[in-house]
Amino acid sequence: MKYAIIDTETTGGNQDGQYIIDISIFIHDGKKIINEFSTLINPQIRIPFNITQLTGITNDMVASAPKFFEVAKTIVELTEDCIFVAHNAQFDYGFVKRAFAELGFTYRRNTLCTVKMSRKLLPKHRSYSLGNLCKDLNIHITDRHRARGDAEATAKLFDILLQKTSQDNLVQENLQLDTYSLHLHPNIPKETIEKLPERTGIYYFYNQHNQVIYVGKSKNIRHRVLSHFAASNPSRKAMEMKNDTVDIGFEETGSELVALLFESEQIKTIQPRYNSQQRRTKYSTGIFCQVNAQGYLVFSIESLRPATDLPIVALGSKSEAETLLQRVVTRYQLCQKLCGLYKVSGACFHYHIKQCKGACCDQETPESYNLRAEQAKQGFEYDSPNLAILDKGRHSSEKSVVMIENGKYIGFGFLQADEPIFSTESLKDYIKPYHDNKDITQIIQSYLKKNKVEKIMRY
Repeated sequence: MKYAIIDTETTGGNQDGQYIIDISIFIHDGKKIINEFSTLINPQIRIPFNITQLTGITNDMVASAPKFFEVAKTIVELTEDCIFVAHNAQFDYGFVKRAFAELGFTYRRNTLCTVKMSRKLLPKHRSYSLGNLCKDLNIHITDRHRARGDAEATAKLFDILLQKTSQDNLVQENLQLDTYSLHLHPNIPKETIEKLPERTGIYYFYNQHNQVIYVGKSKNIRHRVLSHFAASNPSRKAMEMKNDTVDIGFEETGSELVALLFESEQIKTIQPRYNSQQRRTKYSTGIFCQVNAQGYLVFSIESLRPATDLPIVALGSKSEAETLLQRVVTRYQLCQKLCGLYKVSGACFHYHIKQCKGACCDQETPESYNLRAEQAKQGFEYDSPNLAILDKGRHSSEKSVVMIENGKYIGFGFLQADEPIFSTESLKDYIKPYHDNKDITQIIQSYLKKNKVEKIMRY
């Protein structure tokens, strides 16, 4: 087993629009270094001042250096049949893959990350950055933040990790697959794996009867599919699914939100055998809102059943709902009694300690109380009842759109990125309708709270 221990220096941290300026490769046979290659790279763009400060690499230094395409063949041949090893492998491997992709070549190697391995095999260090870890382990770095110096230090760290466990265990427990292996998925042709895109979307596992037995979602379909087959200690269910899978399909979505929505819909529609947990909603309790006979906006916590209306928010348990509603009551000075949290005939407890303004005992009018209750309700729901959420499409010339109308999800679709949008109404022409449900509401609300999308249109 051979390892290519690699470090790169780049013009920036983001792979889009940034390039390699320095690369070093140490070939390790599992016992010692047997080969080495290091070179500066002309990125054909200006090196930012902060990168020069960090690495010492100037524009003059790379002006006469080879361009990446001039050393690409050497890199391919040198790393052939090697596992790609790096300290933060996702970064270095990502840059190398992208550099090859720009040449129209697909570069794939399985990877090992010495950061992840060090966390497992060398616990309790204050930091796992290469500099701090080497300082703790008395590894001398001759040229920090240059590719050769960092790659050589990573090689010495790798030797220490190899001493902590067997090579087989090291690889089996930490390997990230990116190449086809007949051993790991014997029922699936190489051509099927090679067709899997490294893009966002959903994927399907099929059995020998062409039935969908599993649906999944990922920002990188290929990597996620391979990870299903590479688990070092798979559960019995995972092993059964692997053995039952003979074909793989996929649908690209571009947008992660669309992938989440499509996955949920497909699982509920197809009812795949190995999605048993996801076939059922994970939300058992809801917070509902209505106007009572006295004109007050009241909240209630109820169990969710198929026949019930959609709640303003769905949660996993009654206690979770009570905790959330209690926070809302305190924040908006709402009445515990009108929120179903204090069941008495008279005033609620908060009224007696002056945290409720008396809606429970006719001391506050419905008009006054409902102003705050409506604010609380909107906090549970979308920030507008009508939304068009525009985000990435399946390719650069396309956008996705998810639509909410009257507080209900109506579906998603795709349109050309340069398509003029005269109104949100015109976007409906691109929407494929899908059913709203408790899970969909939670997916959209949660996603918008945690992630950025390209544009949200309110109408």
